[in-house]
Amino acid sequence: MSGTAIANQIRRLRFERGEMTQQALADACGVTRQTIIALEAGRYAPSLELGFRIADALGVRIEDVFHWSRPE
Repeated sequence: MSGTAIANQIRRLRFERGEMTQQALADACGVTRQTIIALEAGRYAPSLELGFRIADALGVRIEDVFHWSRPE
């Protein structure tokens, strides 16, 4: 599976919040740890709703978590 044009700062933000685990973030967002792993690796682009849930769980704005790069 190829990467997505949506980059994210999930890993960095987790560590800035007391080294939040992938499982803790997954639990807060109602997804599996595997989903968080795939998101952090850039193999999966989240739904808009999940993006907002992740931002809320991390206590930041959605644009602080995700960045879209226009395909060339």
